[in-house]
Amino acid sequence: MFGDTPAFSGFSVDDLDAARRFYGETLGLKVEEAGEGDMRILFLTLAGGTRLFVYPKDDHTPASFTILNFAVDDIEGAVDDLTGRGVSMERYEGFEADEKGIVVDEGGPAIAWFKDPAGNVLSVLKER
Repeated sequence: MFGDTPAFSGFSVDDLDAARRFYGETLGLKVEEAGEGDMRILFLTLAGGTRLFVYPKDDHTPASFTILNFAVDDIEGAVDDLTGRGVSMERYEGFEADEKGIVVDEGGPAIAWFKDPAGNVLSVLKER
């Protein structure tokens, strides 16, 4: 039914201005703003033209799962770049991370998690 219909995903944040700065300035994504006042929203454009819808929500609760994964060729370089921009890597029980916060699990991708200003979880990962 929707096989040829464009679709996009979205997620909420508690501060749209902080999200615009983080996704645009810190992560370097193309960010477009639409609407006015309480009806403002953001559209993030990722590599390949994929778009994400970001909307403010007063009672925002951060996602309890990874909402966005960035596949990179050099995970150590990506983590160094992120930490150099003030982003902290997250560590989770049950996942042994190196000193930079990178988890390398046999058979799976190398991955490092971080959060946006609203507490949503994102990652950089390098597939094997």
